[in-house]
Amino acid sequence: MKNKVRYSIVFIILILFAVIVILVVPKIKNVFQKQVTNEIFVVVDRGQVVVTIEATGIVEAENEVIILSPASSIIKKINKEAGSRVSAGEVIMELDESQVESEIEKISDQLDVKRNSLEKSQLNNRSTLIDLDYNVDVKKLRITSLKSQLADEEQLLSVGGISPARVEETKQNITLAEKDLSMIIEKNDIRLKQLKADEEGLLMQIRIQEKQLEEMKSLMQKLKVTAPSDGIILSVSGKVGEKVSADRMLARMSDLTTFKIIGSIDEDYSDFIKTGNQVYAIIDNEKLGGRIGNITPVIENSKIQFNIHLDESNHPGLIANQNIKIQVIRSLRNNTLRVPSNDEFQPNNQQIVLVKDSERVVKKSVVFGIKGIEYQEVLSGLKEGDQVITTDLSKYFKEKSETSL
Repeated sequence: MKNKVRYSIVFIILILFAVIVILVVPKIKNVFQKQVTNEIFVVVDRGQVVVTIEATGIVEAENEVIILSPASSIIKKINKEAGSRVSAGEVIMELDESQVESEIEKISDQLDVKRNSLEKSQLNNRSTLIDLDYNVDVKKLRITSLKSQLADEEQLLSVGGISPARVEETKQNITLAEKDLSMIIEKNDIRLKQLKADEEGLLMQIRIQEKQLEEMKSLMQKLKVTAPSDGIILSVSGKVGEKVSADRMLARMSDLTTFKIIGSIDEDYSDFIKTGNQVYAIIDNEKLGGRIGNITPVIENSKIQFNIHLDESNHPGLIANQNIKIQVIRSLRNNTLRVPSNDEFQPNNQQIVLVKDSERVVKKSVVFGIKGIEYQEVLSGLKEGDQVITTDLSKYFKEKSETSL
């Protein structure tokens, strides 16, 4: 009887143990698998691994127009401030016109005087020409008269009515008169050339001053400083009443269709700042590729500045004067095995990792390569599609033992 009771108790205990095993163990297994599947696995894939250096940048307009002062003047009025949108031809700033007006008046008076001088010179030239022509005609008439006299004297000489000396004298007078005429004609030609040169000189002076007058009138219009194209005023220099010199910058503007970035990085990383090196600009969690352009040779506050020209310089997320994060590429691997970066994986190192193999977890020796912010390179020990545990499994065994209790 006692044996039957003992057997019954043992049988009941076995049944209870079996029920516990059937009900509890699957739950423990499911919990473990759920934790592993949902929380602690990363998958090996193939792609790009980038190691970067952090930098900062400020967005600036790529196509800037600098507007210079057309002349030395005083700022009379500022019509548009920085940030204003302007259309082509719209007045941005007005400069004082009094000095240019005075210069225009002075040149106009000088032109009137020179034009009057030219008119007087032309009248004098006409008078001189008449006198010269008259003198030539007189000389010609004198020669004609002497030749007629010579003919009469030669006829008288043939009949003995006059002496040969008288005839010879008349011939000499004709020769002298012809030479005198030739000299007068030559002098008249020189005089006419002088008169023409004087007139051309006056005309040249008039043309020069007419050109100066046109330039002054054009300058008068430029004193109303206008926008050369549609765009945004980026900055305005000076204030009302301030004197500005010629060619001083008055304003900067841009059409804001394309942008560049002015990057800044600690001088300790200067070896990685080279013209042509790749960078990423982070705009609203999006990476925009670009390359380093000009590098400022002067170091300020232990920082190096450099231009970044973006591949997509017209990206809609770019805003002038916006502060953004820059990633300067230090190392780059394309189409390589990789895993998401994790503190458990050491770069350029060989270590043991846990990999899910079907329903088991196995240890594998893996060699890791370079490590970026997002991904880490796998050199050997894993294949594409492997699931790697990223945390210590001891906590899951602990959870399993606690569940058993």
